[in-house]
Amino acid sequence: MTEDVEMKELPAPSNSATSSSPSTLNHLKEIASLIETGAYAREVRRIVRAVRLTMALRRKLKAQVLCAFLNFALSPGSEPHNRLAAHLPKEDEHEMEFDTATSVSQSPVKHPLPELEIYCYLLVLIYLIDQKKYSEAKACSSASVARLKNLNRRTVDVLASRLYFYYSLSYELTGDLAEIRGNLLALHRIATLRHDELGQETLLNLLLRNYLHYNLYDQAEKLRSKAPRFEAHSNQQFCRYLFYLGKIRTIQLEYTDAKESLLQAARKAPVAALGFRVQCNKWAIIVRLLLGEIPERTVFMQKGMENALRPYFELTNAVRIGDLELFKSVAEKFSTTFSSDRTHNLIVRLRHNVIRTGLRNISISYSRISLADVAKKLRLDTANPVADAESIVAKAIRDGAIDATIDHANGWMVSKETGDIYSTNEPQIAFNSRIAFCLNMHNDAVRALRFPPNSHKEKESAEKRRERQQQEQELAKHIAEEDDDEF
Repeated sequence: MTEDVEMKELPAPSNSATSSSPSTLNHLKEIASLIETGAYAREVRRIVRAVRLTMALRRKLKAQVLCAFLNFALSPGSEPHNRLAAHLPKEDEHEMEFDTATSVSQSPVKHPLPELEIYCYLLVLIYLIDQKKYSEAKACSSASVARLKNLNRRTVDVLASRLYFYYSLSYELTGDLAEIRGNLLALHRIATLRHDELGQETLLNLLLRNYLHYNLYDQAEKLRSKAPRFEAHSNQQFCRYLFYLGKIRTIQLEYTDAKESLLQAARKAPVAALGFRVQCNKWAIIVRLLLGEIPERTVFMQKGMENALRPYFELTNAVRIGDLELFKSVAEKFSTTFSSDRTHNLIVRLRHNVIRTGLRNISISYSRISLADVAKKLRLDTANPVADAESIVAKAIRDGAIDATIDHANGWMVSKETGDIYSTNEPQIAFNSRIAFCLNMHNDAVRALRFPPNSHKEKESAEKRRERQQQEQELAKHIAEEDDDEF
């Protein structure tokens, strides 16, 4: 409030954008100076910090502020300035012309850094997407990507990775994602040749998303398996990669690897990325059900996820009970939700698991039961339920799901007595898996630690060097005297 009063007491400046949002424009100028410092010193961490500060200002970006910042960062009348200014609405042409004339007369001709030019592209693109001007965002993003192809600077890589993301997003929002697949492949090849590892991470994830959007899982796996591998530079990109890898593994029936990837993506995801964590948990729940596991109730009660995971909670309950009728009713009730989540085909696979769970419950409850009663309890609505029940029981015995035998003469299923599980190796295997999980988490945490660059190479002054050498000489002399005394 005090700042507003002080601004009213000051004389009105010529720039209308400055008077409307002074703090936002000042913050953008500070970010621009941070980018300049990082570019001249070749410190990528400053560019990373600038991008992080920009995301915090995203909701405060307005057309007037962006126009004023373009006049500050770029030379008015230059090609990048004219191209970017054309995407911004001109609310008051007289004031804008006056501002441009005054800025040209007051400031000399600028030769902006490529980092600042790309940063201006990023700001305008974010503004257009937030304003839902997707067609203009497509044109702006295409121009920015064409400009990036001519830049080979490591300090641009962080800004380029963000531009690649919004480039793909603008085409996805208009339903034209297939159009840029070839361009994304070319950009990934360029990033690989330039050793731009952050760009490779981002573009690989965008290509995987592009393929999975059109259900091209085989092509996505071929690309993923042949893409160069290196240590992850961005936690967000690594989480996305794990999520896409989990989806590919799920479709390929490799449920164990899929479960590990999806759970790791959900754990590593930032707390603010609620939508991403919800998607990871949805797929992880389905995969665990396909593996024959029943997720804990706490999975469905996570903060902010109760309503989104409600259909999967009811589905899990139906699988846990082994009730085929309840499973069918839940699948029909939430069919639109499952279709939008693209998990409907996976839920169709769960029918066999529901039958197997029900059969396991029957084998535990009854030492001997007729196959006709098994068919009734499983609610098999087929032409010959007894024969189907017999084949289901035989397959479950062969797979080791139940410990029983079939008396074909009398038409019975005879269950064997349940043994002591602690006499087997299962507790040892479970304990070993938990230890391995904790050790892997510790190793990941150690690898994720960040240290200031060259902290171990701090330059010492001449006085400190003299003191250190003197102490070393005294210590060596003392050790030599002790050795003489011992002899």
